[in-house]
Order: sequence, then structure tokens, then C-alpha cells
Amino acid sequence: MKLVVQRVEEASVTVDNQCIGKIGRGLLVLLGVSNEDTEAIADAYLDKLIKLRIFADEQGKTNCSLHDVNGELLIVSQFTLYADCKKGNRPSFIKAGAPNHANALYEYFVSECKKRVDKVETGSFGADMKVSLVNDGPFTIILDESNMKEI
Repeated sequence: MKLVVQRVEEASVTVDNQCIGKIGRGLLVLLGVSNEDTEAIADAYLDKLIKLRIFADEQGKTNCSLHDVNGELLIVSQFTLYADCKKGNRPSFIKAGAPNHANALYEYFVSECKKRVDKVETGSFGADMKVSLVNDGPFTIILDESNMKEI
């Protein structure tokens, strides 16, 4: 699993010129799923995401979590996070999860987020989406196997 987490002042996702998800202060999460990912892995990433202390406290230090600031989530599926560019100039996406598996795990992740965060908005799995954001900082973190403890 790979997550690109961006602290935002606002973010939205549009499909066919219709806004389908919009948040204010919070996190925009681009979520990639591989065939090896499981619900247990998704749970570990969600737990880390919710507890990340990347919002400023009263002294301007990054000491606050999403809950501490009553933040919102926008979760957008993005299989291209698994692009392999080692050979040639055209990326291979063979490491991305098969659509049925990836969609099921994406939907699971979203449903678990909704249990823990008051406002959760989403993109549309597999759709051509336009994502807009005002990145706060900018502050962007990538969560993947390189910086997550083993599950």
C-alpha cells in the first residue's frame, strides 16, 4: 500500500465536471493498492494516518493530529503510485493491484476512515478525476513499506 498524504487548507475531486468530493482543512490522501495488500495492512496505514502529528499547535509546532484539529479527509484511489519506470520511458503498472482487489481494499479503507473521522469524502475508483488542492505548507508525506514498521 502507498499513500501520498498532503496537508491541505481545502481539496476537491471532480468527475465529468461534477464535484463529487470536497473538504476544508485536513488531509488529501492519494491511495495506491498492490495485490499483496490486505485489510490488516490497510488498518495499519489508517492508524498511522489518523495519528500523524502534522498540524500546527498554538506555538506553530507540528504536534497535532487530524483529530486534534477536527480535520477532514479526501481519499482518492491512484493506481499510478505503483508505476515502475525502470525500463524504457513508458511506465509499467504491473505492481498495482488488480482492479477488483484494489477497489475492495479502497472501499474497505474508506469505510474504516468513516468510523474514525467525522467528514470523509472520496473520488470515484477507476474514473478520470480532476483533483484540486491548496496544499498547506506545502506539507506532503509518502507512507509506504519504506517508512512503515512491518505488519
